Amino acid sequence: MNKENELQYYLSISPNKYGIYLFDTNNLTNLYKEEIILKNDTIYQNHDELKKFLDENIFKIEKLSGKFIENIFVILEDKKIFNLEIGIKKKNYNISITKEYLENSLVEAKDLFRESYHNQEIIHMIVNKYFINGKTQLLFEENLKCENFALEVNFKSISNDINYDLNKILENYQIKISKYFDGNYVKKNFKNDIELSEMSYRISCGYNENEVLFVPKNTKKLDFFEKFFQLFS
Repeated sequence: MNKENELQYYLSISPNKYGIYLFDTNNLTNLYKEEIILKNDTIYQNHDELKKFLDENIFKIEKLSGKFIENIFVILEDKKIFNLEIGIKKKNYNISITKEYLENSLVEAKDLFRESYHNQEIIHMIVNKYFINGKTQLLFEENLKCENFALEVNFKSISNDINYDLNKILENYQIKISKYFDGNYVKKNFKNDIELSEMSYRISCGYNENEVLFVPKNTKKLDFFEKFFQLFS
């Protein structure tokens, strides 16, 4: 990993706090951290306060890192994050469940969500349970003999309006949003002894082996279970 890729930028937005972090992925530590407590409870209506916070910190981070911020990860904690569970049930005629069969089932679930909720941007896709011949499993096992197969998949998403508003704010600084995180989901996977930026980084690296991670379509072909699920976005 080169020096440039060792640095990541995170922006945390919750009903009562803003936070911004310059995170060193090599040493798993914040090189810069600034947080403020908000007086208002609504995070998407007070754009001026968010802009003021960014004005006060973007230049400091760029000076410290020695380069312009081009991409940033946004961590949201808000009741406006949409949660939905979708069940996919299939009759399996291949006798055993392969990685390819599971991948096709996950793509089907993703496409079903996008067709039904086209005004939503998926930020997390997590397999809650597998049902193999009527029995529940929390982790996938390849090549299990199976006649009846089902999945319970949890989607976490934000509205296109929220996505648009936040992108417009960050465009003022020539910054693009790389990915969103549900802050409450991220925190549930860890104890409080590490920073929120590190938690989010670990989630993006496949900490939850039941989370499906999306990769760009032009990415080189990857082994489906190298470390965790990966689907094309």
